[in-house]
Amino acid sequence: MIRPGQAMRLLYISWVLFKHGLDEVILATHLFRPIHFLRYLMWWRVLRDTELSRGVRIRRTLEDLGPIFVKFGQILSTRRDLMPDDIAIELARLQDRVQPFPSNQSRAIIEKSLGKPIGELFERFDSEPMASASIAQVHGARLHDGREVVVKVVRPTIKPVIQRDIGLLYILADKLERYWSQGPRLRPREVVAEFEKTLLDELDLMREAASCSILRRNFDGSPVLYIPEVHWEMTRRSVMVMERIHGIPIGNVEAIRAAGIDLQTLSERGVEIFFTQVFRHNFFHADMHPGNIFVGPDGRYIAVDFGIVGSLSPDDQRYLAENFLAFFKRDYARVAELHVESGWVPASTRVDEFEAAIRTVCEPIFERPLSQISFGHLLLRLFQTARRFNMEVQPQLVLLQKTLLNIEGLGRQLYPDLDLWRTAKPFLERWMDEQVGGRAFLNRMKGNLPKWGETLPELPGLLHELLQQARHGQLKIGSDPREMAELRAEIRRANQRTFFAITGAAMLISSALIFGLDGYAPPVLVSGAPLLSWISGILGAALLVAAWPKER
Repeated sequence: MIRPGQAMRLLYISWVLFKHGLDEVILATHLFRPIHFLRYLMWWRVLRDTELSRGVRIRRTLEDLGPIFVKFGQILSTRRDLMPDDIAIELARLQDRVQPFPSNQSRAIIEKSLGKPIGELFERFDSEPMASASIAQVHGARLHDGREVVVKVVRPTIKPVIQRDIGLLYILADKLERYWSQGPRLRPREVVAEFEKTLLDELDLMREAASCSILRRNFDGSPVLYIPEVHWEMTRRSVMVMERIHGIPIGNVEAIRAAGIDLQTLSERGVEIFFTQVFRHNFFHADMHPGNIFVGPDGRYIAVDFGIVGSLSPDDQRYLAENFLAFFKRDYARVAELHVESGWVPASTRVDEFEAAIRTVCEPIFERPLSQISFGHLLLRLFQTARRFNMEVQPQLVLLQKTLLNIEGLGRQLYPDLDLWRTAKPFLERWMDEQVGGRAFLNRMKGNLPKWGETLPELPGLLHELLQQARHGQLKIGSDPREMAELRAEIRRANQRTFFAITGAAMLISSALIFGLDGYAPPVLVSGAPLLSWISGILGAALLVAAWPKER
């Protein structure tokens, strides 16, 4: 049931949709198609700018509807398996910049969360925020020991806004599942649920701080990526204090070049960072857009904003790595098999048809130079092709695809001739060797040695105790008597079949030998040999038939 507040919000949303000319999009849906002719009776249509594309109108609508819808549009921009490219590209231009809330509210939240006045916590606190987004805003500050930090503060009234707008998105998702033919397969309710989880996770700055610490530990001492330090003693659910970094924004290519940093090396390091996070650490920064990435004076990447992170299951890791390797070997049959084996497409899918569809998509792409091939767009085209074969949405792969597109876009912006495959292939081959080759066997042996070292001294004692119990008739094996009776009967039948098979085979061999002696041995030895040969052969064949196991 829609509450009064939601009803008012729905009226406002409807007005904004009509204001930006999206009534034609609404009336073109399956639900409203019978009354589509009404759009020609809307006199205010003549006042609109008809030259704007639908993507621009949708983007402006989301910007007018507020920060939650802006973030939802940003998420949808990564879901190009759900929407046309022109809309997805326009949604990617949405900027998560909103009006900052008053600094006195920031101060109040910080003092309440940390239990001390601002003056005791910081030597200097900048009232003017450095950045303001839909979930939180960031202030600069200095600790009493002279270290520069940033203070991230969650917006004070954001949770009720999220709950209200998420409720409306669920209502819309229900309508899509009911009235849109693609709704059940694309599972819009699950898309909204994933968006809700992402937003609620971003509200908990303790979670973000933990993600930051994990990434910092994973890349501790790394020459390619630097992660700032979290000040845990000053971090709570609504406040996070972390080291302030200084670097060149990744989008400022001229400044990076002027700093003497090699752009090709920098772009290749970005690819290395991505594959290291996904396949070696299995924990990746999933929001690596240009606003969150900087370059330090030493040429290292510096990452900030860890509200969205991702990971894959071991099975997804392996299938993804094998898919990448099979793609660039043009082994489309293996790609199709992997999709079925992983459960990404139904088991009933005809592999030959799926292979032909993949080949149709990929062959034109692979005719280009490798430096012009986009991993991210390759995955995107594959997902779009797999839609015809009822591939269900895989949220973890969509998040990975978004991250890969970001990394690839950054790399090509720095160095347009980036050959991502040349950089990635050795890494993937080495990782596969570590998972399934001789190195994997040695690694597993090495990993199990401590466990074996603990249990090995106990084995002689356990074996002695077991033999003693067997010797004195005290050894008991728990089992169902009926199952044991069936097992004994099956063993007897198996023994009987074995006897019949050996005897039958011996008689057939004897039959062949007797038949072969006819005409070579003395007459006294072969009189009646043909008859004996036939009798032995028939009996042998009968015994083999009797030994053939019956279906049970």
